[in-house]
Amino acid sequence: MGNLTIELFGVKFHNPVWVASGTFSYGKEMAAFYDLNELGAIVTKTITKEPRQGNPPPRLAETASGMLNTIGLQNPGIDKFISEEMAFLTQYEVPVIANIAGHGAAEFAELAGKLDPIPKVAAIELNLSCPNVAGGLDFSTEAKQCNDVIALVRKQTKKPIIAKLSPNVTDIGEMAKAAEGAGANAISAINTILGMSIDIWRKKTKLSAGMGGLSGPAIKPVAVRMVWQIAQAVKIPVIGIGGIMTWEDVIEFFLAGASAIQVGTANFVDPMAPIKIADGIEKYLTSMKVGSVRDLVGKVTIPFSPVHATHN
Repeated sequence: MGNLTIELFGVKFHNPVWVASGTFSYGKEMAAFYDLNELGAIVTKTITKEPRQGNPPPRLAETASGMLNTIGLQNPGIDKFISEEMAFLTQYEVPVIANIAGHGAAEFAELAGKLDPIPKVAAIELNLSCPNVAGGLDFSTEAKQCNDVIALVRKQTKKPIIAKLSPNVTDIGEMAKAAEGAGANAISAINTILGMSIDIWRKKTKLSAGMGGLSGPAIKPVAVRMVWQIAQAVKIPVIGIGGIMTWEDVIEFFLAGASAIQVGTANFVDPMAPIKIADGIEKYLTSMKVGSVRDLVGKVTIPFSPVHATHN
């Protein structure tokens, strides 16, 4: 049988299949479908300093092979998260990765400081790239901003830091290098791609905020490409996100350079998706006589130079 266990930044994970922030809430609803301990990790819905109501509806819209959202980081705030949501998650053995967002570097650091003493929090993922909250995108589209946030957070916590990057940039490798240089222990990529959908009969955007984040299978080729680019640019682990629906999708991410993955939109389509994906990975490893997922990471072969491949 293939070995699904991995160890990243000093933390052991039962398997490399994690659930992505914003698609799993804090686990209470999904606990009715399966034992949460079967997951590799739970990445919480983004937590902010103060409670947020989020954007007004409509905040979801289906698109071809994808979904647009403009939720607006609705959450109970850091204090209620610690007192209520963490109390629920503590009853499980699965590692919890707390995803946080702030209006500036100081707020990110303050949130990290509050999470630092909580043993159950295995790592902190910095949401540097929310595409539907004003200001949130700046932290992952400009290298200095990215560096400043991570460097200040690093001073406030000893926990591993995962920098979640935006795809809405010219050079994702440059941003990854900035995050690594500032003290990030891993990169997660990609966040959603900024998009828009219009109701042609009402002549209005389908989302209340106009634009929103595109997720789902439509963005997978972009995500795979960016994971590969990041893996070429940094030495720290990469966690792949974007359009993962099946175990075959995950193998692509591993081969591109991801050491673990996060399942997002698929949770809405099939709550059992993460469990089915983990099972599929194990069967693939066995059939291919591959001992561990670690043996797949970054093993893709590119027959021609990427530069030449783009020529007509």
